[in-house]
Amino acid sequence: MTGLHIRPAETKDAPSIWRVIGPTIRAGETYALDADMSEAAALAYWLGDDRETFVAEEDGAIVGTYYLRANQAGGGRHICNCGYMTSAAATGRGVARAMCAHSLEQAARRGFLAMQFNFVVGSNTRAVALWKSFGFQIVGTLPQAFHHPTLGFVDALVMFRTLEASKAAPRIERSNVVSMAVGSSRPLPIAGRRLIEPN
Repeated sequence: MTGLHIRPAETKDAPSIWRVIGPTIRAGETYALDADMSEAAALAYWLGDDRETFVAEEDGAIVGTYYLRANQAGGGRHICNCGYMTSAAATGRGVARAMCAHSLEQAARRGFLAMQFNFVVGSNTRAVALWKSFGFQIVGTLPQAFHHPTLGFVDALVMFRTLEASKAAPRIERSNVVSMAVGSSRPLPIAGRRLIEPN
């Protein structure tokens, strides 16, 4: 996709990020998040201090966003996890594909050895096909684990792929990332920090 720029999220991006993630959360079709969660709670989740958040920008407008985080702590922190959302206007234009490619590169640079999607709603066939095109495999099926608002109970999938990670890279590097105080509509800047690989 030409003209698309992916960069770390900044404090000022919070309203634009909400305009991307809000409709997806409200629809309740692809994420196991409460459809009626507040804007502040949604941003606190998406911009949490346990993850890096990025935005996809086109002609000055944010059309997508994703986060990158360690999937587990301790002995599981070498596997990462991501979540992606695009604006309705950008659907089918390659934004999700560009963000996935970017996230795989960022994850490898940070030293992660694999990426895992814990809960891909099975009825989200567009996403499943996209992740498969990037080499993700379905390694588990959670029968009827998701209650879709119109389809009823549907399966959720666990998807996984390995990465070619740089052993010299840190696990997580945060830069220009924001968090939200729960119950507040105001984003709080987080000082940049780095979690270093264990000895």
